[in-house]
Amino acid sequence: MKKIILASVLLASVCTGSFAQKIKGSDTVLPLSQKEAESFMKANPGQTVTVTGGGSGVGISALMEGTTDIAQSSRKIKFDEKQKLQESGKNVKEVIIAYDALAVVVHPDNKVTNLTREQLEGIFTGKIKNWKEVGGEDLKIVPYSRETSSGTYEFFKESVLRNKNYMNGIMSMPATGSIIQSISQTKGAIGYVGLAYLNKDVKAVHVSYDKGNTFTEPSVENAKNETYPIVRPLYFYYVTGSEKTVKPYIDYVLSAEGQKIVSDIGFITVK
Repeated sequence: MKKIILASVLLASVCTGSFAQKIKGSDTVLPLSQKEAESFMKANPGQTVTVTGGGSGVGISALMEGTTDIAQSSRKIKFDEKQKLQESGKNVKEVIIAYDALAVVVHPDNKVTNLTREQLEGIFTGKIKNWKEVGGEDLKIVPYSRETSSGTYEFFKESVLRNKNYMNGIMSMPATGSIIQSISQTKGAIGYVGLAYLNKDVKAVHVSYDKGNTFTEPSVENAKNETYPIVRPLYFYYVTGSEKTVKPYIDYVLSAEGQKIVSDIGFITVK
């Protein structure tokens, strides 16, 4: 009797078109995907979306292994990752779901408010070691970075460090929340986080990419008008064979309602 009831439940589930899908990857994209999933499930009862973080590289690896339906990423998929997917017979589809401004953050008591790209490069590569070298007090600089599996780690290295290596022994953190917490507790600390993570526990510095002529605050408005220089796309990746499963959710994220959530969370819409 129990078997007949279970079979009936499964049949009803198939008939109503309900399904479960998994999203995994970037911690930057995590709060956005979670909010989108909540809203999507409210609008579509019976459909389940589970979202977990771990970093962009972790999400793309999960896509390769077939343990996630969507990889959320704050960086573009690498050539070798794409090649591995193709070698296993999988073609991957890329969708830009939002844009993010990356904020450089320090302790709220730090008097430094402006930093050039060159100064940031010096700090994170270990050439600049004391805040007095960039107009601050005589205090050791303690840089924090995301771990190497993070798309944010790679984007910062590419955009700000111009592909130079981070300093040896840099404090590497597993999640953005850990960077916020560490900087809020360490007066000499500096790190970088997605715009949506900014809060009163840290202070965002103004950044210059023109050798100190203009310094711009990280904000949605400045990212949209292209005056703030550290901006990147945020991606969903999925295998083309799973389009029927993932498309309703992705279409929702790209809809007017989904893009309103993008704005509400603190990211920049795709249109």
